[in-house]
Amino acid sequence: MKKLKIGLLPLYIKLYDDFFPEMEERNYSFYDTIAKELEKKDIEVVPSSICRIEPEFAAAVKRFEAEDADAIVTLHLAYSPSLESASVLAATKLPIIVLDTTPTFDYSPSQHPDELMFNHGIHGVQDMCNLLLRSGKPYIIEAGHWSESDVLDRAAQAVQAARIAKSLQNAKVGRFGGTFNGMGDFDVPAQTLRETIGIETVEYDIRDQALFGQPIAEGQIEAEMSQDIASFYAPDLEATVHRQSTLANLSIRKLIDEHQLTAFTVNFMNVTAESALTSMPFLEASKSMARGIGYAGEGDVLTAAFVGALLSVYPDTSFTEMFCPDWQHNSIFLSHMGEMNIQLCSEKPVIKEMNFAFTDAQNPVVAYGRFRGGEAVYVNLAPGRDKKYTFIVSPIEMLDIEGTDNMAGSIRGWFKPQQSVADFLAAYSRHGGTHHGAIVYGEAQRLIRVMEELGNLMKWDIVVIN
Repeated sequence: MKKLKIGLLPLYIKLYDDFFPEMEERNYSFYDTIAKELEKKDIEVVPSSICRIEPEFAAAVKRFEAEDADAIVTLHLAYSPSLESASVLAATKLPIIVLDTTPTFDYSPSQHPDELMFNHGIHGVQDMCNLLLRSGKPYIIEAGHWSESDVLDRAAQAVQAARIAKSLQNAKVGRFGGTFNGMGDFDVPAQTLRETIGIETVEYDIRDQALFGQPIAEGQIEAEMSQDIASFYAPDLEATVHRQSTLANLSIRKLIDEHQLTAFTVNFMNVTAESALTSMPFLEASKSMARGIGYAGEGDVLTAAFVGALLSVYPDTSFTEMFCPDWQHNSIFLSHMGEMNIQLCSEKPVIKEMNFAFTDAQNPVVAYGRFRGGEAVYVNLAPGRDKKYTFIVSPIEMLDIEGTDNMAGSIRGWFKPQQSVADFLAAYSRHGGTHHGAIVYGEAQRLIRVMEELGNLMKWDIVVIN
């Protein structure tokens, strides 16, 4: 994962510079302290001079944009008149995180009155946030004392949410073979995805021989096959089938790299003997997620883009579907035809030839594995009415399986929600959850907080099922 990066923007008022220039040294010292504390949290900080008037704010934001920061974190060193900064901050595409903190922990009656000049930034925060809200610019705000609370930890989590939001808004998704006929829950027109979120959809005709017929170096094919044999358990895998499938996978990878796709999706029903893509690239989907490239099945651009954005911060993320309820053991079976983030397997995956009965395409090679146990969240981005979205988040426990596993020839996993399966499933569909989703491993409560901040930045309706 690429290191998180922020532009740290110090806000101030020119009036104080004009009348109290001696304050500058201490203000810069506090700014440097906050920058160093954030760097300790593995965040790269793009610095800025103290900004007081609009041209200074504009120059700083322009630099943050040029440095490809994931977000702007604001730090009020004193009151700062909002009309100097708010229009600049509202105009940038970068997410805004407001760090509402001050240098001094104790401001009781016993405190020296001179401390007021260094600790009254909160009403500057209030002034600015009011204008951001009125302008329609979403922001995250985290408040607390920088050293005597967890505010900087929360700010770091907010940067993660900002990275996901930014990645999603800049997603470029390749769709191969259109969408599965009749499958409507995730189906959003490409133009709507572009207008409402920023997702760019690139359509590929899988019958285009010129597109898929570009030569792949023999050495690359052999190296990929050798790596498969070393990485996976591969009993009785025929070399000819493996080679054909590898060629199909590498042709997809070539397009991902050349066209700088952040995610892709394939409609398996249109991979046929007539298509230039000789077999369904299941293994490449699984490998791509392990490399940080998003994926979803059946032509689902929205979920593919979302998985890719989640992977930009959380590499332990995978596309999946809820398939079967286990009413008896209060769990839900996860699966899909042949795709999972292979990084999440509980043991070494098995690669084998799939008998692909759905079309007359050649048989692909698939990596089968079981999702490992652990704390996680199940997430779903559901299209709603009037071009709006509902973001559904639920803490879950992915289960370790002991004893008999008769599902060994499939992508598989089981999770337990925090309530009964019946209540969970009813709540999920009550809020319009689609049949495509993702699991993200990690501490559930921490993940939920990040996901809620993400939803706020994206102006989605947020539902937490717990």
